[in-house]
Amino acid sequence: MALRLFEVNVKARDDSALGRFWAEALGWSVSSEEPGATSVKPVGSAWPDPAAVRIDVIAVPDPETVEGRAHIELATTSAAHHAELVARLKELGATPADVDQGDLPRTALADPEGNVFCVLEPREIYRDTGPIAAVVVDCADPRAMARFWGEAMDWTPHEVTDDHGLLRSAEGVGPCLEFLRTPHLKDVRHRAHLDLAPHPFDGRRQAAEVARLEALGATPADAGRGDFPWKVLTDPEGNEFCVLGPA
Repeated sequence: MALRLFEVNVKARDDSALGRFWAEALGWSVSSEEPGATSVKPVGSAWPDPAAVRIDVIAVPDPETVEGRAHIELATTSAAHHAELVARLKELGATPADVDQGDLPRTALADPEGNVFCVLEPREIYRDTGPIAAVVVDCADPRAMARFWGEAMDWTPHEVTDDHGLLRSAEGVGPCLEFLRTPHLKDVRHRAHLDLAPHPFDGRRQAAEVARLEALGATPADAGRGDFPWKVLTDPEGNEFCVLGPA
C-alpha cells in the first residue's frame, strides 16, 4: 500500500502562535518554510515512519469556531503524568473545554484558538504511541469508517464495534486513528483534517491513489479551489481529507 498518514492539518488565525503552543505541548520541533504555514514535527523520526506523523498549522482568515468532528487525544503514562501534563498545558494557554465527556477517563481542553483536544488517563493500548495517542473522528457508522480508512492506508483494525473503531499502522507504531459513533452530527467545514501522501512521493502515484480511494467510496471535493499540488476528497461520511503530491 502506497498511502501513508502524513499530518494532521489544523486551521488557525495565527499559525505561528498555535504552532508554538503545540510544539511546546508535545516536545516537538517547530518550523515554517512559507508564510501562513507552521509545521510541528516529532524529533528523532522522519516520514514515512508512521511514528513521524506531524501537525501542520495553516493560517486562514476566519476559521470555523464550531466544534469539529476530529480532535487530538494525548497519551499519559501515569496519574501523576496526567496531572502534570494538564497543568503544563494550562500554563501554555490551554483552557478547560465545556464538552460532554460522560464517564470517559480524560480531561477535555481547548488550545489557544479554541480547538478541543483531550488528555487521556493512562491506557495500555496507548503505551507506546508517543505524545499523541490518537486522532478521533466523530461519525455515524464506525464499522464503515474503519473499513474505508483501513483499506485507504492499510492500517490494522484493533477494535471495531457498532460504537467504536480503532486502527493503527501496520507497523504497530505511532498514533491510533479512532472513530466514535456520535448522534446528531453537524455538517460543518472542519478545522482539522487528515493529509495522506503516497510513498514514493510522485504525481503518478498520487493520481493512482486518488483513483483507488474513489473506488473505495471517496468523493472529489476540490472544485473551484485552485490548482494546488494536493487533491481534496471526502470520505463516505463527508469528512474532507487531502492526498498530497509533489510541489
